[in-house]
Amino acid sequence: MFTPQGPSLRELTTQALSSVEHGYDLLAAKFDATPFRTSDRLLTAVTRTLETLGPFDSGLDVCCGTGAGLGVLRSVCAGRVTGVDFSTGMLARARYAHPTADLVRADALALPFAPVFDLAVSFGAFGHFLPDAQRTLFAQVHSALRPGGTFAFPLPAPPPVGSRPYWILWGFDAAMRLRNAVWHPPFVMYYRTFRLADVRTRLEGAGFHVSLVPIDSLGHREDGSPHCRLVVARKA
Repeated sequence: MFTPQGPSLRELTTQALSSVEHGYDLLAAKFDATPFRTSDRLLTAVTRTLETLGPFDSGLDVCCGTGAGLGVLRSVCAGRVTGVDFSTGMLARARYAHPTADLVRADALALPFAPVFDLAVSFGAFGHFLPDAQRTLFAQVHSALRPGGTFAFPLPAPPPVGSRPYWILWGFDAAMRLRNAVWHPPFVMYYRTFRLADVRTRLEGAGFHVSLVPIDSLGHREDGSPHCRLVVARKA
């Protein structure tokens, strides 16, 4: 599906009826051939924005998947880079693409790290965390950063209410809620549970000072606001 190298509809259905962990184990070999992979355009734009905020030494990619964010860390960090994910299959693909990175299998809600990182990033994973879990996630990232460390991630502007993208995301989330109501184990993946105001409050509750940096290379909306911002959360 999507490309000749991507998963078939049957494979995607099997994945969607699995748990999050097992579903990504099943999808791992073909994940980078799907639209779910973070685009190179976004990765490049985030890299250029982070270059203005450094320097950084060690870096951590939270929920690294197949390792798209590890390339960003490699570009902006002078020291070791580490990826953490709970899917064995996704980590195997990341290890193939980034053989010099440290890769750790762990739950992002219970990170096994001392406060040793200067920069933490994450791409495309937040839909897997419901609001209460987001609070735990942010606290865990905070605990893995050195004093003064930075947690940064891109946050696209929401689509206008009533637009086609708005209804696509609304429909996807509604379908996932129905699926999780009637089928177990649950597969947590929602697009409309990560709103900027809420995210900022939860980051501040975890002990971060939060600022927003426009990613100008991704353009602006008709009202002049950026299509995407980099959320920059610093540990005091």
